[in-house]
Amino acid sequence: MKVLTCFFSAFILLCSFSTLAFTPTASQLEQFKKLPKAQQEALAKQYGVDVSTITGTNQSSEQVETEQSTIGQRSESEPEQLTDEERFKPKIDEIKPFGYALFAGEPTTFMPSESAAVPDTYIVGPGDQLKINFYGKESDSFEVVVDREGRISIPDLSPVEVAGLTFAEVKELIKVKVEQEVIGVKAFISLGQLRSMRILVLGEAYKPGSYSVSSLTTVSHALFVSGGVSDIASLRNIEVKRAGKVVANFDLYDLLINGDSSNDIVLKPGDAVFIPSVGAQVRVEGAVKRPAIFELKEGESAQQLLAMAGGLKPNAYATNVVVERFNFDRKEVLSVDFSKSQINYIPQDGDRIRFNSISEQYKNSVSLIGAVARPGNYQWYQGKRISDVLKSVRGDLLPQADLSYGLVIREININGDIEVHQFDVAQAIIKNRLNDLELNSNDKIIIFSRFEEKEIEQSALANMALSQEQQKQQQKAEQWHKFEQKEFEKYIGVLKNSKLYLENHAFFSRHNLLMPVIDKLKRQASNEQAAQLVKINGSVTYPGVYPLTVDGDVASLVTAAGGLQESAYTKQAEITRMIDGDASRIEHLKINFTQAINGDTQSSIKLQGKDSLNVFAIPNWQENVKVELKGELKFPGTYTIRRGETLTELLERAGGFSMFAEQKAAVFTRTSIKQQEEEQLARLSTELRRDIASKSFENSVSSNALSYEEMNKLLNDLANVEALGRLVIDLPLIVNNQQNLVLQDGDTLYVPSKRDSISVIGEVNYSTSHLYKSGVSVDDYITLSGGLKERADEERIYIIKANGSVKIPNTGGWFAANNSEQLEPGDTIVIPMDAGHMDKLTLWSTATQILYQLGVAVAAISGI
Repeated sequence: MKVLTCFFSAFILLCSFSTLAFTPTASQLEQFKKLPKAQQEALAKQYGVDVSTITGTNQSSEQVETEQSTIGQRSESEPEQLTDEERFKPKIDEIKPFGYALFAGEPTTFMPSESAAVPDTYIVGPGDQLKINFYGKESDSFEVVVDREGRISIPDLSPVEVAGLTFAEVKELIKVKVEQEVIGVKAFISLGQLRSMRILVLGEAYKPGSYSVSSLTTVSHALFVSGGVSDIASLRNIEVKRAGKVVANFDLYDLLINGDSSNDIVLKPGDAVFIPSVGAQVRVEGAVKRPAIFELKEGESAQQLLAMAGGLKPNAYATNVVVERFNFDRKEVLSVDFSKSQINYIPQDGDRIRFNSISEQYKNSVSLIGAVARPGNYQWYQGKRISDVLKSVRGDLLPQADLSYGLVIREININGDIEVHQFDVAQAIIKNRLNDLELNSNDKIIIFSRFEEKEIEQSALANMALSQEQQKQQQKAEQWHKFEQKEFEKYIGVLKNSKLYLENHAFFSRHNLLMPVIDKLKRQASNEQAAQLVKINGSVTYPGVYPLTVDGDVASLVTAAGGLQESAYTKQAEITRMIDGDASRIEHLKINFTQAINGDTQSSIKLQGKDSLNVFAIPNWQENVKVELKGELKFPGTYTIRRGETLTELLERAGGFSMFAEQKAAVFTRTSIKQQEEEQLARLSTELRRDIASKSFENSVSSNALSYEEMNKLLNDLANVEALGRLVIDLPLIVNNQQNLVLQDGDTLYVPSKRDSISVIGEVNYSTSHLYKSGVSVDDYITLSGGLKERADEERIYIIKANGSVKIPNTGGWFAANNSEQLEPGDTIVIPMDAGHMDKLTLWSTATQILYQLGVAVAAISGI
């Protein structure tokens, strides 16, 4: 190595002075290229020359870097081209052999540092450089090299034999010699440049061969110099052979797992590091801390194998570990208990050990779900009750919690079937024994909101003026609810149907929290037992289907439904029940409802699965029915009416009309009619669009054909028009008791002031209103509006009277009377469009009539 360094020093100097007196041969250049990259760069830096000037200036930097790669360096393969199927296939963690990743992606060299401290046990040999400093009466320094005979020559001193001695022995020898031969002088000794040596790396090395390495090289350094090991190399029985004899066995697992480097010995010149092929291998996967494929030595136990895998994870199910083993011509499965101190299992080559996870279900716990401040899992112990979990109304419950209705969901058998227990939340907290139920392991306690709709709940919470801490509790409870709901559904064995969880329901509503419970009860129904569900209809706060609780009666079902409404008839109710579980045989049981709900246990009526309770309303009961009067009345406003009250009676209560009222032009609207009009408009719009799509428009047939844009505009007008629900009435006849109109909830009467105009709309050149003049005919008003358009249907002109009725004027023939007698103030003359301009779409006449009539009604109302 020293000769090679001197050669390159001379070569670099010659290159730097552009001297052509000496040219290195190709073999010498190749020898330089075989040096590790670090040594190449160190030589070039020492003499101030770029490495590229030595390897050739015609190569690119990338090519030079490739040529200077260290022997044994692992080459990076081209990225694998994946198909679409492989690219989107779910990724599965691959179990790889343990320890091989140590050599993946490592730097190009792993040589020991030349500047590192040399241990006192280092054996000095030929080629090592010693630095000796004298201090005392004389001060001097020397650099001496151990010659081939193993001696060093210190100026003015006799030669000293040092080869084969440890560094500590050499230091002591030189110190004694200097003190004896040079009076008043002491010596300080250190090692300078170390000798290089040649070793062999053989067997399953990545690149086996002969390597020139530092004299401090150990077995692990030799592995890195050769680029690591192959895919079938043994990491546990690496041999160091010296003069044909094995002097050490290196187990890389000791270094990687235990950090033990005692067998990582320093190599000597001529040593051979032999890497045999891998021995027995066992695959360990699942709930272990270090899943991998491990190499086994002969006689290693299951405990030692588990230690290699880092031990079990906390969720490992150690009592029933699956072991797959090849047994001659077949494969067998073993079940091994790894929880014992003595494991009755000896690993064999090819075994596959799988540690499964334990069940995610908590053991010895109870869960708290719903409108609570701190939802989650709590420790269970024998004798624990609800009051041990819920200790305070204000401290443990959210403000919207329903204090009268709570449930406990309990598993009753190995199949996971459940039963439901009902309790009064407030009574349980104050430790009322009847409601403070004793809990079992894995019970689920559900607390509901007393609100069913999210908007109502949010409005109520806003009025409560919650503190910042209470608002945070709301958010945390909702977040936990989303997570816990999934866990709860797993627990009872059902999956959430997103269509059933409507967004307008409160988070902790009966609808949301009961849905998985009801689904589970439906699933566990059988021929022997009907589904443990009951239904309640009628005058209760939240009618619907509820779980049949243990010992559930009429009173508990009414409580579950949120209690009775004001309109509930308490003297009598009805239960509909199947006879002997036969759905074709039904009986109706009349019950004394007062006794059933008064809490008297003797009078309580026990319910059965699939029972239906109907809570009647008080006869002739109705909620506050309101009717609105607007316009020219003495006392307009909103009135609460009794059942069966007529418009005539209400007008008397309102004091009658003002002196400016135009009774004939009154507009009366009703909610039920408005709903019918909305359905009619939607249906008509759909039919028109379908009719247009099924017909081919005639292009350029006539100049007066209706264009597609005009038809589309009419369709959009029809889609955007707002239904009013107008009921055409003759108010003067009603006031004179000649007609009778019974009022309904939501009715509205608009009474306009006196009118003095006639309106003309439709297919005229200028739609407008004219001052009413007696004796002026329909034709005259049309003429005043600019006359008819070309596409007007002259034969279908009609009049919309002020009260909303429609009349056809007598405009044809000499027998017709003067049509001016048909007109009154407030009337509207309508000139419709000729349907022939609409490509024979017969629905257009109906559509345009609706548009005109609604437009007239809106104009009448807006004018009040």
